[in-house]
Amino acid sequence: MSRPLDHGTSDEFRANRHLDVLVPTRNRPAELAVTLSGLAAQEGVPDFGVVVSDQSDHQPAYAHPAAATMVRVLRHQGHPVLLTRRLPRRGLAEHRASLLAASTAHYVLCLDDDVWLAPGALHRLVTAIEELGCGFVGNAVHGLSYLHDVRPETHRQYEEWNGPPVPERIRPGTPQWERALLHPAANLLHVTERLRLPPGSWRAYKVSWIGGCVLYDREKLVDAGGFDFWRRVQEKHQGEDVAAQLAVLERHGGAGILPSGAFHLESPTTVTEREVEAWEVLLEQA
Repeated sequence: MSRPLDHGTSDEFRANRHLDVLVPTRNRPAELAVTLSGLAAQEGVPDFGVVVSDQSDHQPAYAHPAAATMVRVLRHQGHPVLLTRRLPRRGLAEHRASLLAASTAHYVLCLDDDVWLAPGALHRLVTAIEELGCGFVGNAVHGLSYLHDVRPETHRQYEEWNGPPVPERIRPGTPQWERALLHPAANLLHVTERLRLPPGSWRAYKVSWIGGCVLYDREKLVDAGGFDFWRRVQEKHQGEDVAAQLAVLERHGGAGILPSGAFHLESPTTVTEREVEAWEVLLEQA
């Protein structure tokens, strides 16, 4: 039997690191273990910490032996890990706001608890945001069960940035909003295969929003309001990531990065009460 897991403390964790990874989780011990294993396999980004904030109904997901082992592996590699509980639940946006408040790093990666990152993905994202200087970059997640479901009609949404991304005001009903059609299933993987990129190269492309794996310049995210809008939306919402990204896009610009090293575990959602889209509420209030 393993020994009790040290949760760490907020005061010890907060430091001027280059990067922190922010992982919200609920009722997903197996998925969390896989997500943390992907982080432990990253190379070329030695200075990153990890915050796991749990809202499970019973035992926290990080207490499962598999997840706890990966926490210990990350710490053994020199990565600080802070384990927290955020209860009672007050919605997805509030959960993300609390995670953001736990970090003082230059960059923060909002990583969902059902995403496995391939080796090299984190280094590529950090390289991209440093070179582009925009508010965020992201890896849209691949659903490999759709690998043979090719949808060429979505590929026309792929448009690369020629130079650094510029701020964009993106709203539903515009052509720019349709860029999101590129990200479901394995569409982006098919586009990447078609491009035949040389090893080690990457491309920045135009997006409306990205789910699952988004790296922000923390100051630019905070400047755009972060997730503090949680007080303005009811608890049973979704689309909080869309709302934050629309605000960052409008002030600082953003981009998707391919190849994407993010793979969706395709587990059932634990967010079963989704009465409103946070971004719709905020746009109506604007």
